[in-house]
Amino acid sequence: MMRNKIKSLVSDSPLSGRKTDSMRYPHITILGGGPAGLAVGYYARKHHIPFTLYEATNHIGGNCITFRHGDFLFDSGAHRFHNRIPDVTNEIKTLLSVEFEKIEAPSSIYFNEKFIDFPLSPLNLLKNLGLSAFFQAVIELLAARLSPKDKNDSFEHFAIRTYGRSVAEWFLLSYSEKLWGLSSAELSPKIAGNRMKGLNLQTFIAEALLGRKAKTAHLDGSFYYPSGGIGTISDKLAEFCGEENIRKAYRVTRVIHDKKRICAVEVNGSEKIPTDFVASTLPINLFLGMMEPPPDTDTFDLVKDLQYRSMVLVAFFLNKNRVSENASIYFPDPDLEFTRIYEPKNRSCRMSPHGKTSLVVEIPCQQEDAVWKKSDEELIMRVRPKLVQAGLIKKDEIIDSVVKRIPYAYPILDAGFEEKLRHVVNVLARFSNLGLSGRNGMFVYGHIHDMMAMGKEIVERYRSENH
Repeated sequence: MMRNKIKSLVSDSPLSGRKTDSMRYPHITILGGGPAGLAVGYYARKHHIPFTLYEATNHIGGNCITFRHGDFLFDSGAHRFHNRIPDVTNEIKTLLSVEFEKIEAPSSIYFNEKFIDFPLSPLNLLKNLGLSAFFQAVIELLAARLSPKDKNDSFEHFAIRTYGRSVAEWFLLSYSEKLWGLSSAELSPKIAGNRMKGLNLQTFIAEALLGRKAKTAHLDGSFYYPSGGIGTISDKLAEFCGEENIRKAYRVTRVIHDKKRICAVEVNGSEKIPTDFVASTLPINLFLGMMEPPPDTDTFDLVKDLQYRSMVLVAFFLNKNRVSENASIYFPDPDLEFTRIYEPKNRSCRMSPHGKTSLVVEIPCQQEDAVWKKSDEELIMRVRPKLVQAGLIKKDEIIDSVVKRIPYAYPILDAGFEEKLRHVVNVLARFSNLGLSGRNGMFVYGHIHDMMAMGKEIVERYRSENH
């Protein structure tokens, strides 16, 4: 059945039916088997472009996979698929068919032993903070909006000016410092996104007049999700790409160039593979570090400043039906080392056996730091009492637990990163047969739909240049 679906998807290509198509195009070498690399392969195959994808590990999907632990499933993060690019959504719907479902599940913030709507909702804040604290926050928000603009472009300044000092300190600054590992004054405003868009006068009036109907309109609780876990997307993309086009356990060790083109890549420290065109989704700092000859000293120094945040996941499997109705719960409290938990069952009932559930706790860290190096048992023993204290679980409900480590989870967007990145990208733009893609390859905080769009753009550019 899947083979017929692949045949149908390929035949939908405007190039279908031409026997010479694969002969018309040079070969694409794709570096990295995460969603970004798979997206390049997906669109390449749709257009009959020959390619080979090289993945360093023994599994496909990068940091977008689903783990199995007994009868439980859980993802490598609190992944969701948002319908932000309709064409991409339709591609995934076609690929996954009935396995791709629309889910309604809100998120919340755990603050002062209460669960508060996230994104923030004015009436919900009033209910949970009390009249005095709420009006203090409103006055600070108005004062911040009326204050003159400052040239300071840090996240701290942005958050205080946009939401007022109290709201920023309660919900944003400590959380962001835990997540990114830097003070909020050292972070770029680009980390903010638009998740706080509900905290404004228009929303307050709408909620007051329309109640819950208006309240839920901005809470970002609607998304798509594969019934078998987010890794299903990676699996189906890989299946579409074709096993014959994917090389696992092929670690890129050198990128050989002549200052104008990428001539070859070396894998596993020995095999040299000539290249026509390279699509790299590898972390940009690793990619430049493997270049031969190496980049100039200034570029190399800049790229060392482009760092990535890693993540440790601690999963608890529970003998209870459900912990909450939330997709995710955020923890801004600086005394808690974890930033977020998610309950996989609230994305799909297939993620847990009947009558049972699980919680997955995210602890941001740097690769090879003290948290990363802690034993699994140490991490479990640190997290478990905090969840019990918060009233989320009871100790006797725990069936089992497991720890997973996720490297290169997020690019760290510190203040001024744009200028460093611009220089590095300009250096790489000199190579006429190189395309960068993905969260790590482009050093952007993107999502799965963004990875698909980037893959499509690379293939369309490639086609136009080789038409």
